[in-house]
Amino acid sequence: MAPSPLMVGQIDDVQELTKSKPTKIPHRFVRDKTERPILNTPLSSPDSIPVIDFSKLLKGNKYEILQLEKACQEWGFFQVVKHGIDLSLLEKIEEVANEFFMLPLEEKQKYPMAPGTVQGYGQAFVFSEDQKLDWCNMFALGIQPNFIRNPKLWPSNPPSFSETVEEYSKEVRKLCEKLLKYIANTLGLKDDIFEKMFGNSVQAIRMNYYPPCSRPDLVLGLSPHSDGSALTVLQQGKGSSVVGLQVLKDNKWVPIQPIPNALVINIGDTLEVLTNGKYKSVEHRAVTHKEKERLSIVSFYAPSYDIEVGPMPELVNQSNPCKYRRYSHGEYNKHYVTNKLQGKKTLEFAKFKS
Repeated sequence: MAPSPLMVGQIDDVQELTKSKPTKIPHRFVRDKTERPILNTPLSSPDSIPVIDFSKLLKGNKYEILQLEKACQEWGFFQVVKHGIDLSLLEKIEEVANEFFMLPLEEKQKYPMAPGTVQGYGQAFVFSEDQKLDWCNMFALGIQPNFIRNPKLWPSNPPSFSETVEEYSKEVRKLCEKLLKYIANTLGLKDDIFEKMFGNSVQAIRMNYYPPCSRPDLVLGLSPHSDGSALTVLQQGKGSSVVGLQVLKDNKWVPIQPIPNALVINIGDTLEVLTNGKYKSVEHRAVTHKEKERLSIVSFYAPSYDIEVGPMPELVNQSNPCKYRRYSHGEYNKHYVTNKLQGKKTLEFAKFKS
């Protein structure tokens, strides 16, 4: 049985910490030397990370489909422009997220992330007193299906929070459904294969707030990990020019330069298993900034918990033998949320034991 996460108290709340302007970073946040980020890496040019024009996909543009295939196979990450989600809605979700994080601590603590869960306010994936903490405050909610929701965790303040999250999540869901159709195309599969397979898809949202840190070279905003989802959609805060997201590519951490109004999409562990490793989930992390805060909004999209997941027969052959066992997505989700973030270690769960 996995240990339960610990409640993170005021002493570990990074927003409260930064208010007190500490002269020294508390030991709990200081990373071992091997884990510390190198912050002066040159920025990737926006076009080095694949950029997909969604409006071209909708028109059936073959070149754009090939670009999508290349992005999934070579990067596992890409930015989507002209994605069809109203820009005013992107602004609204950022506004309510920012308003929530600016509430007094006692107000936010009315929605605590309880031990063993990843919903509510706090820090997820914390299992021991000596585990290093991320320089980040999180607020996460289950969206769909209804039974994963915890109504007690939906805040009444800001007043438009729930309505905005609902509207935003509907649009993100539509985007994920459409993207998976085009991803199926790139694999030579029927458009609706994922839609039929996923059942009543699971969707969750997490808001991450990274306050400034006087020693960004000693801490991580978010530990390196891959996502347990099929697809993840990330909105990088528009109001900030801070580059926080880094992706592990060819054993180097590549900073992702945000493109205004674009959404960052990445392949999760579930899609890696389904494609028998053709498309791989990718380790990523967040770093902090000395003077500027950063906000990100992440949506996770995955199959229903009762769906059995395993490599699709069409993608298993002599040159690409079956790499993963079959299991229910609910099993994997439980395994994922009861282990600390540690690169792609969680995916060992799905691999055949040699």
